[in-house]
Amino acid sequence: MLLDDFSEWLVGLLFLSGILWAIDAVVRKDKTKRPPLYAEYARSFFPVILVVLLIRSFVVEPFRIPSGSMIPTLHVGDFILVNKFAYGLRLPILHTKILSVGEPKRGQVVVFRYPKNPSIDYIKRIVGLPGDHIAYINKQLYINGKLIPHYHKRPYLYTEQNGQVLEAYRYTEKLGKIKHHIILIPGLTQKPMHFVVPPHEYFVLGDNRDLSDDSRYWGYVPQRNLVGQAFLIWFSWNTAHGGGVDWKRIGRSIP
Repeated sequence: MLLDDFSEWLVGLLFLSGILWAIDAVVRKDKTKRPPLYAEYARSFFPVILVVLLIRSFVVEPFRIPSGSMIPTLHVGDFILVNKFAYGLRLPILHTKILSVGEPKRGQVVVFRYPKNPSIDYIKRIVGLPGDHIAYINKQLYINGKLIPHYHKRPYLYTEQNGQVLEAYRYTEKLGKIKHHIILIPGLTQKPMHFVVPPHEYFVLGDNRDLSDDSRYWGYVPQRNLVGQAFLIWFSWNTAHGGGVDWKRIGRSIP
């Protein structure tokens, strides 16, 4: 789940400031007199809100990571930027695509509207494309019958939001041309799973493979639910060790 999506508020503020500005233009007969305070504010804020809304809707949108499902790639407290232009232009709120630009690629980290509740935004990594056969057996990922191997096993410790420290192992994985890290927790098991990705839908996984609520449990992500591609950590607040800015994470690209 992601936080900080307030496009609906921006649209409401844009509409309100536009109405107030229009009312003043119609009602005020003497244009030489100074407009009332509400009209001045409306006239000043309308273009600013419009520019911000256009940027958030069609170019880049910020989000904050509130959970650990994408550890070690993304940490709780990371603030990220999402490229809204990557998969096509969509109208705000309605989410109707008005221009097709590109298609998601295997391995990309994407933000999408949760299929079971589209008012909530999720972030995961694309593993399966339309038509792919996906299997997850003994913590091993298979795509179209081919094993996706893990490399460079290393111990990994991280602190949950409740303060619990978990012992895990970090691995390197490569999906398509994208090389990234995942973590697996010893002792946690899962029954074998098999999937066939439907047309115009995608199969997604969290990099924290044992503690991620993803396509293994609730299904596929329709193409129309895609919001954009996550590409940069622009700020990070370390929530695991008493708070504070995590300077070394700021400016990192998201593989």
